[in-house]
Parts: sequence; structure tokens; C-alpha cells
Amino acid sequence: MSSAPTTPPVLDEFPALPLEEWEHTKDTLHLYIQVIGKIRLKLMPRRNHWWNVTLYVTNRGLATGPMPYKFYTLECAFDFIDHQLHLHTSTGASESISLQDGLSVAEFYAQVMKALEVLGVHVDILAKPYDNKSTVPFAQDHTHATYHPEQVHRYWRVLVTVDQVLQEFSGRFYGKTCPVQLYWHHMDLTVTRFSGRKVPVNPEASVVEQDAYSHEVISFGFWPGDDQVRYPAFYAYTFPSPEGLDKEPLQPRQATWVDSNGSPMAILNYEELRQLENPRQALLDFLESAYQAGAKLAKWPVEEMEVKPLKVT
Repeated sequence: MSSAPTTPPVLDEFPALPLEEWEHTKDTLHLYIQVIGKIRLKLMPRRNHWWNVTLYVTNRGLATGPMPYKFYTLECAFDFIDHQLHLHTSTGASESISLQDGLSVAEFYAQVMKALEVLGVHVDILAKPYDNKSTVPFAQDHTHATYHPEQVHRYWRVLVTVDQVLQEFSGRFYGKTCPVQLYWHHMDLTVTRFSGRKVPVNPEASVVEQDAYSHEVISFGFWPGDDQVRYPAFYAYTFPSPEGLDKEPLQPRQATWVDSNGSPMAILNYEELRQLENPRQALLDFLESAYQAGAKLAKWPVEEMEVKPLKVT
């Protein structure tokens, strides 16, 4: 006898995500993600603009996708519904690690390395945080150990919605566009458009920046807040930044230009967005207005790069 179908729960499309409420969990999760991100960095062949290091939103959490190792592949997948980290290989072997409050970064790192050993995968990473307020090597970090499942689940639900909107926005552009992806150094979910034109590489920039900004870009993203920006927000910036960018109009009216290391960045506070009548459309409007502002002043071929609706007869 089959069981009665379950009714899907009614979920808030843009749930509240106040930084102060979950910051300790966020800091721990961020370091977990960096451990897995460094494994992906080590195993993946290089791709332009560091696309080889990122993670992707899935219907259960975040994942690396298949990574090559010898004659098979490895995938690391965070499950933020059952709160597990699953490590699968294409040989059929798998290991899992429970994510729970009290699991320190040191313990998480040790369990990940042990699971890889069981799977026959040997990866030597630089086992310390990158561009993070913590500088403690993973194996020595017994301080970050806060993991509240409901907070992580809520953050992931935000990522699911934002990923959907960025995917829709991404499909409106014919030019080179990166996948919608999460960069683990700052924990931001992004999509970037390229004009195709190169820019002079700053010899004083880091190796990361030299590859990330070797071409003209307009980048869009979401991050959950940090020490400098104390709230979750959407952002957009044009590189190189054209003169007068911060004078261009943005939508919705809650969006504004702020200074970011000497260049204008468009900002839309997540909490203010979620209070709007149609936050999904307002977010699309924000992305489009920031793109139009940068593309117009940087003289991108806007009309040529616009994807028009298909005419179905």
C-alpha cells in the first residue's frame, strides 16, 4: 500500500538572514567550505579566471562537481538538508561526514583527510585559510566549532533563490559568461559577463587578481556579509570602472553606489530587497540596471550581446 503524497512545505522565497544572528556558524561553515575549495583547487585543471576552484549550488547544498583523480573522479558535496558532507568517486566508493554543532575546523579537516585516504585519494593542500579573518591552520583550529543546522539551511535556501535569479539573468547575454558559482575565499555567489576585450595586467597585483581581471568584466553577486559590510547584500561592479559610473541610475530605488577600493560598486541590501512587493523582479531590475550603467559607459556592444526572445510560430 503506497503512502499518501506529502505536501511540500510553504517556504519564504527570500528568508531573513541577519548576519549577527548566525555569524559564528557562518565563520565555521566558511572554513569548512575553504577546506573543500582547496581540494578542488588542487585537483581541477586550470580554467580561465579561476573558474576551476569554485563550488556550485545544488538541490541539497553546495558541491564541487566531478573532479579528476587518476582514471576516475571525485565529488565533494555538502548536504544542508541532512547536514552531511558526502565524498563520492566514480568507482562507486563513498564516505560521509556528519556536520554538527561542536565539530571544529580541525576535526572537520582531519575527517575529510581520513575519508580521502579511505577512498584512495591523496591530495596535498595548503591547509590554512585564504583571505580570511582567521589565519589559524585548519589542523590547529579548535576555536571555530559552531554549526547550527537551521541557520545553515536558511542560508542555503537564500542561495537557491539567488542562484535561480542569476541563472535567469545570465541567459540574457550572448557574450562570454562564467557559470553561476560560489567563490570560497569570500563566500560570494557570482556571475560575470565579459566584453571580450583585454586590459593591461597590473604587475603589482596578486596572481589571483592578474588572472581574474585580465579582461573587461561586469560582475554581479551576493554575499552574506562580513566584517566590513555588516549585512547580506547584492553587488555589481564594472572593471575597469568607467568615469561617471556612480552617477548612473540604479533600480530599485533602494540600490545605491558605494566606494569599493576607489571604484564605484552598486549595492542592494538583502533585507531591503526582501521587503519589496516583488523581490525577484526587483533583483533582476538591479542586475540589469547595474549592467546597463557599466556597459554603456564602457562602450560594450550592448545590442549585439542582448539575447532576444525566440519567436515561436
